[in-house]
Amino acid sequence: MKLFRFSAFTLAATLAAAAHSATLRAQQPVAVSDPNATLGYIHSAWDSLTRSVTGCNSLADVKVENASDAGPVLYLPAELPAPPKVKALEQTCHFKAISLPRRIEKIGDVHPEELHTPGLLYLPNPYIVPGGRFNEMYGWDSYFILLGLEADHKEALAKGIVDNFLFEIEHYGGVLNANRTYYLTRSQPPFLTSMIRAVYEDPASFPATFAGRKLARAWLEHAYTLAEKDHSTWERPEHKAGSTGLSHYFDYGVGPVPEMADDSTYYIDVLRWLVAHPHQGGETYLVKGSEHPDAAEAVRLKTASCDVHASAVCARAWFAGYRLSRDFYIGDRAMRESGFDSSNRFGPFSGDTHHYAPVCLNSLLYRYERDLEHLALLLGNVKDAAHWDRQSQQRATAIQRYLWRPKDGVFADFDFVHARTSSYAYITSLYPLWAGFATREQATKIEAKLDLFERPGGFSTSNTNTGLQWDNPFGWAPTNWIAVAGLNAYGFRADAARIAQHFNATVDAGFAADGTIREKYNVVIGTSDVKVSAGYISNEIGFGWTNAVYLKMNEVMQEKTITRAN
Repeated sequence: MKLFRFSAFTLAATLAAAAHSATLRAQQPVAVSDPNATLGYIHSAWDSLTRSVTGCNSLADVKVENASDAGPVLYLPAELPAPPKVKALEQTCHFKAISLPRRIEKIGDVHPEELHTPGLLYLPNPYIVPGGRFNEMYGWDSYFILLGLEADHKEALAKGIVDNFLFEIEHYGGVLNANRTYYLTRSQPPFLTSMIRAVYEDPASFPATFAGRKLARAWLEHAYTLAEKDHSTWERPEHKAGSTGLSHYFDYGVGPVPEMADDSTYYIDVLRWLVAHPHQGGETYLVKGSEHPDAAEAVRLKTASCDVHASAVCARAWFAGYRLSRDFYIGDRAMRESGFDSSNRFGPFSGDTHHYAPVCLNSLLYRYERDLEHLALLLGNVKDAAHWDRQSQQRATAIQRYLWRPKDGVFADFDFVHARTSSYAYITSLYPLWAGFATREQATKIEAKLDLFERPGGFSTSNTNTGLQWDNPFGWAPTNWIAVAGLNAYGFRADAARIAQHFNATVDAGFAADGTIREKYNVVIGTSDVKVSAGYISNEIGFGWTNAVYLKMNEVMQEKTITRAN
């Protein structure tokens, strides 16, 4: 499916969504927003969202709740003896501690299907979970959460989260999607060096003494070494975007993801849509197959689609004589590594994610490489710094060649399989401002296109209404923050402050309506009234990154007020 930025379909869908939203707003009583009430909730929410190996609540996982009749399982690295606190809690929390089958050097060395029961991966320090069904420490959520912890002066907790990621790199092969065994095959958008810098550059992270400075340097040396190893995840052949010099998302697992076990309709919904729209871009996603295949057909489907005997999720994924293709599942897994699950950004339900060199990932990796250069210089390693400078400049050159669309004035994803640029407008076109490699002329052109995404309640993720949660009219804290921080960095402070104010007003309105903070919002009507047609149809309560970004948006608004006063 190819949906163009200024197509009649896009315009009609957006106008229809706006009209529907206006009707909803007119029908609903207006609650009085109180930013102080929102702040009170956020300040108190960190405790309820904190998990650790010493808390029984960290083991619960509704996504695969019925995986074991014997109770939850905590997995330890093969090379790490069970710490005393784990042994002491086995009886109290009624869980079983098991060692992984072997040492993990890189992501994908151990596949979830090798383990009889899915479970939690041990981490040594407390961490913050997003909330709702997401009861583990996530890779990119934690960057935004960490910014909120720093803003709320919880520096020890923030540092502990980064130490957990360093532990993941040492013992699980890299920064994981999250610390569950079914995430052992993929990472998430790479923000590690930004987290390292946030902790190291906060004076409150280490004692203000000579011993504290020595401790800080030793910590930085350790963090830098492991960040280099984590970066190598994105340099593996499977993550290379052809010969472009860019990277793409990729999951080392196969078939449908196990964590969709609690959503029995997602893949069926995908099939239903594809069967109903046979000529809208997803033709290669469909494979003829039986609902209950015999042994011979099961062997064929294992190659053409997925293993119906190994995966209950696969077995259920059938509709009207069709199953999903193996290539769709590769793209579906890559989409989940991207964090944008799901939208129609990379074909229907982003089933072609693995075919694209995306603006977001390559912007983050440019920033990662610049951060590694900076850290190397802090550590006096000039040779390493020169290497990372070259690497970042090579990536910036490739980004300019493949991802910049000068006629349209936007950065856009590149389909390296078919050598063509995507015309799907997406909020990630602002990531180059946050990463810092956009030229002044490019930044000005991007700023002139804000109306592609700007809505009354903040930035939407796209300007195409598909009913999927990472498309219009839905807005999310992380992409709103990346966009606002990028605009602010390039001097577009009025734009940054305006979006910050509108997004926080949306959060305030949602909180006034039901006393909760959510993972996503309808930014057309400026509330948490979210109706998603497929995928994660719920709107989870918590919510880690929204809480954090709300605090950071307040800082942007305060900066604008101070600037105006001066």
